[in-house]
Amino acid sequence: MSDDTREDAEGTPPRREARDAAVPDAGVPLADAAFPGFDASSVPPRPPLPVEGAVPGAIDVVTTEQLDTADHNAIREQWRAARDELGTHVSHARDQIDQANERIKQRTGRDLVLAIVIGLAFGAALLASLLFIKALFVPFALAAALLGVYELSRALRSAGRRIDVVPQLIAAAILVLSAYFAEIWLCWIVLFVAVAFVIVWRLIAQMISKDGRTYGDVLSDAVVGGFVQIYVPFLAGVALILLKQEGGQWWVLSFVAIAVAADTGAYAAGLAFGRHPMAPKISPKKTWEGFAGGVAASLIVGVLLALFLLELPWWAGLIFGAAILLSATLGDLGESMLKRDIGIKDMSSWLPGHGGLLDRLDSILPSTVPALCLYFLLSPWMVL
Repeated sequence: MSDDTREDAEGTPPRREARDAAVPDAGVPLADAAFPGFDASSVPPRPPLPVEGAVPGAIDVVTTEQLDTADHNAIREQWRAARDELGTHVSHARDQIDQANERIKQRTGRDLVLAIVIGLAFGAALLASLLFIKALFVPFALAAALLGVYELSRALRSAGRRIDVVPQLIAAAILVLSAYFAEIWLCWIVLFVAVAFVIVWRLIAQMISKDGRTYGDVLSDAVVGGFVQIYVPFLAGVALILLKQEGGQWWVLSFVAIAVAADTGAYAAGLAFGRHPMAPKISPKKTWEGFAGGVAASLIVGVLLALFLLELPWWAGLIFGAAILLSATLGDLGESMLKRDIGIKDMSSWLPGHGGLLDRLDSILPSTVPALCLYFLLSPWMVL
């Protein structure tokens, strides 16, 4: 008998009976149907998750937005705590730096932090003018020479010397520019004319004023006026003579770097180990320990620059470093003697931590002469 016949005869097919038995009745809970004898009402309900700001006794539903808000608040609190901790560390480090700077200032009389910042700024300007277009160094040197002449003239006037500032500045500008744009032999003529110009101007001004100054005072004024032209614009012009030579910008950069290294090494070593004064009557704070630090720094920098920048053998770097060290030290001591004779501590005070511009150029200006001489002497040993 077929299935259809059986369905007609019996009313319900066997397959449908099995299917209907597997599906629970709509009025019976699923747990009771799957697990006979299990009472679902005996299972306690799961308590709701706590929510910030929930009302006691109320049933709260934790949504995804509330969880994101809670995580965001926690992260923000952690960030605030980390920021406050970092601020505390920075404040503590700043206090330590200020205390160390104050100790150094009491010992040396200079603000170390400001001195470093200003020194880096001037170094960056010097480096930029030499690396890109070396002619850019000309206005840099001209401005430095004019400011140096102005500082020195004012310092000498404060000591009672009669210095005519405007003629000094005019002669200085002509002398510096001729060093770069004229031949070397012509620079000597310009130097003679510049010195004669300021001396004659002073003599004429003295005759017009008739203020009763003695012959010795007038002669001293004239000699000091000529010294201003030789010390500042002429030595700055020597640097420009070196600059316009082939590869001269690297020699200018090198001798300035060696002079700065000698000054920095002497300062650091003297500050850390200085015990024995070098020239107490001229500069009481200079020590032999500091000089040793300057020797080491200048020789090391000289050798490195000779090998990697000037393409010279190492022994040429030793000669270069020693020559610049000697000229820088003598220049520093010479200006210290000049300031003691005038009765001032610094040439001016417009550079915090340094004093005046000449207080920073006292070791660089005298170093232009040995640098130019060594350029012509050591150039044949350049590695081609």
